[in-house]
Amino acid sequence: MVKKEQVLVVEDDATTRVLLARTLETEGFAVLEASTGEAMRMAMRRGDVSLVILDINLPDANGFDLARELRASPGVGILILTSRAEDVDRIVGLEIGADDYMTKPFNPRELAVRTRNLARRLKGPAMAPEDALVTGRKRVFKNWTLDLTKRRLVHADGSVTALTPGEFGLLATLVDRPGVGLTRDQLMDGMGGSETAVTDRSVDVLVGRVRRKLGDNPRTPDFILTMPGIGYMFAEAVRVE
Repeated sequence: MVKKEQVLVVEDDATTRVLLARTLETEGFAVLEASTGEAMRMAMRRGDVSLVILDINLPDANGFDLARELRASPGVGILILTSRAEDVDRIVGLEIGADDYMTKPFNPRELAVRTRNLARRLKGPAMAPEDALVTGRKRVFKNWTLDLTKRRLVHADGSVTALTPGEFGLLATLVDRPGVGLTRDQLMDGMGGSETAVTDRSVDVLVGRVRRKLGDNPRTPDFILTMPGIGYMFAEAVRVE
């Protein structure tokens, strides 16, 4: 029997929590529920949670602080679901590492699609080891290696920098076309943006996050350059291994 992926729903409103659980169970997920930040932490300590749907407004914790805690767990997807629809809240949520952001009231079908797409992005492309050797699944630039199979960014000193699914998708799209100016639409397509909640603004936020992880100065970046009127370009030479 194939093991179901576990999704943790963190929502203090019981009616909304039950609706979310039923929607996701219909999609084939195993669902855990938590109504507080502390209950979320207990569920995470038990392990095997691959994706968290997180409300910001909880009785005992700030959802943004909880998202920061979750981001410290490699490979865990975060979808923020909240009634706070202001752009500043959305940007803050993406800045601290959320992979997606939805506002209430929400369409259960849309939430199911976004959750399924995020889960697929977390898994990454399935590829046999022999295929990886043939096609070259590493992109090497300056002091960095982006491993497309393991979906991780490794520095020359051996340290590993964790990437969210969105950050990985953005960087992988850029390094596959070095020296080419890519529009935000092209970057969204490369990240699966036609199926997910990636927007023009969230592309800009992701670029900022990736720049920081690469140690790029946003005012004088070496890796990801802003192309006025176009979008972004990866400026370093890239070697395929």
